[in-house]
Amino acid sequence: MLSQQHIDTVKSTIPLLASAGPAITEHFYKRMFLHNPELKHVFNMTHQKTGGQPAALFNAIAAYATHIDNLEVLTSAVMRIAHKHTSFNIQPDQYDIVGHHLIETLRELAPDAFTKDVEEAWVAAYGQLAGIFIKIESDLYKERAAQAGGWTDFRRFRVASKTPESDLVTSFVFEPIDGGPVIDYLPGQYLGIKLHPKGNEYDEIRQYSLSTAPNNQTYRISVKREGSDDMAGVMSNYLHDHLNVGDEIEAMPPAGDFFFEDKQTPVVLISGGVGLTPMQAMLNTFAKQSYAQPVHYLHACANQGQHSFKSHVNGLKGSLALNVHTWYEQTDKTEEGVYQGNMQLDVIKEGLPISNGEFYLCGPVGFMMFVKQQLLTLGVEADRIHYELFGPHKDV
Repeated sequence: MLSQQHIDTVKSTIPLLASAGPAITEHFYKRMFLHNPELKHVFNMTHQKTGGQPAALFNAIAAYATHIDNLEVLTSAVMRIAHKHTSFNIQPDQYDIVGHHLIETLRELAPDAFTKDVEEAWVAAYGQLAGIFIKIESDLYKERAAQAGGWTDFRRFRVASKTPESDLVTSFVFEPIDGGPVIDYLPGQYLGIKLHPKGNEYDEIRQYSLSTAPNNQTYRISVKREGSDDMAGVMSNYLHDHLNVGDEIEAMPPAGDFFFEDKQTPVVLISGGVGLTPMQAMLNTFAKQSYAQPVHYLHACANQGQHSFKSHVNGLKGSLALNVHTWYEQTDKTEEGVYQGNMQLDVIKEGLPISNGEFYLCGPVGFMMFVKQQLLTLGVEADRIHYELFGPHKDV
């Protein structure tokens, strides 16, 4: 049970956490992987190399310590992380392992400051946080298993089709090996898939946005080929180069707290690069349901060769009140609705539903921050801007 004294003690350690910075979580991960190497099959080891995951974990710990007496502030972040955890099939016993190594890390890095009172407070605080995640994730697992076509643990799928969409993006359609139905998902959610690439020491688990409307029979993801060195692109390059029709993968049920909510208002979908994948699920769902409200689709990418789903999107204009605008970093052609350079909303602001539209954003962090600031400047309220980010959680 977390007492007021525990809360006060945890909050008093915030300056210590701040002074140590991400070194705490770097030490934590090294310690955990040394003693529990089996977790390398679960964690994204590329994010360990780049420093993204240790930094994200440090920010999460600092935020929890800061708001430990007002956890409602963290509800959105907690739900986002819980959904992500279910795509890895995280189980309660793994929280015990993480908790043990977190406490031992604090003891080893700050032996003088880590008194018995501080240890007792952090054990109680971590126990509370783990309990919150375990309860939410348990409910999500049960909810998905109870649905028609639902399942628990990883389920085997085979590649039914593999289709290039642009210079860098390829779509994969997966059908279940057991021949049964699959659960629906909300447009915008993702699929967690697991593979053991040939020559790789560990399993790899990644999350990819589902890129078409649900159909109860198959799932489609559309994957961008990332950098080819050992710092990025381990999974995406394997999918592009080695995963073919008939090959098998494992998958958890769809997850994610970023999805379209039908408020019967105009909708603006804004994407950068491969951030267009969840937007395809939304657009195809709108078309399937004959969505009556105006839809604006804004996309930015490097060039025409990297523009995925262009023809498909334009083909939806016949079934939707759809306005399409595209920005290319490099282009030598002049087309209606096509602009050169970074996405600048000023040029189309008169046609956007600034006062009543719902805005959905997906793409790299810098792009998201750039677009969100433009929307706020134009007068869009922050609670009508919804976004999805790639990689370890960050704030926009």
